[in-house]
Amino acid sequence: MAVDATSSAGEAGASARTGGRNFFEAIAGYYRAGSRNAALEREMQVARVKLVEAQAIAQENKRLKAALALSESEVEPVALGRLIGSTSSSTRRFAYMSSGSADGVKPEMPVVSPMGLVGRVFETGRHSARVLLLTDSESMVPVRRATDDVVAFAEGRPDGSLRLRLINLGINPLKKGDVFVTSGAGGLFRPNIPVAVVEEPNKDGAIARLLSNPAATDFVSIEPVWKPEAVELLRTPPEKSLAESE
Repeated sequence: MAVDATSSAGEAGASARTGGRNFFEAIAGYYRAGSRNAALEREMQVARVKLVEAQAIAQENKRLKAALALSESEVEPVALGRLIGSTSSSTRRFAYMSSGSADGVKPEMPVVSPMGLVGRVFETGRHSARVLLLTDSESMVPVRRATDDVVAFAEGRPDGSLRLRLINLGINPLKKGDVFVTSGAGGLFRPNIPVAVVEEPNKDGAIARLLSNPAATDFVSIEPVWKPEAVELLRTPPEKSLAESE
């Protein structure tokens, strides 16, 4: 009877202890879950940083491969360099390059990126040079349509685009999406360097978008003048040329 009388009280105490233990375990479990969530959040942040680093390394490898392709082009470059700046507020369009006369760079040499023609060397310092971009108003490059012999001049415009002026006027054969490359005329740029793609045909040619955007260009190749004798002939005054021929 004594045992039976105390069993109910014992059961009540046991239930209370069990309930209390479950309550404290629930609180402990909550804090453990919170710490695990914080740890997982930190791991995710580290993983995001690692992913960004991997993407940056992949992009850098891509640029280095592009630079390697430049060095292995059909024309042996005089030098390789990086575009390190450009004019932003001036009406003229120039870029600055990390190679100069100490590397063999001279004025009028073509500057080429993996995407196509950037411009030509305007003037050189010892370890840097200034590049006249294709979009400068004083720039004019002989070009042709890549698929045939439709020839034109690519002239720079203030808004950063190019104006293609057809040499043979008549019915305009240009269409949006036509790609133009250097023709080799004039002796400065070698043939078949990509230049621009047609955006909007007009009466005497088209407005075109530059293929090699200097703002997105890192490594560039400085190539020798395609035909130095032709460039020298263009620089020679007509009177001197006639006197030498006589």
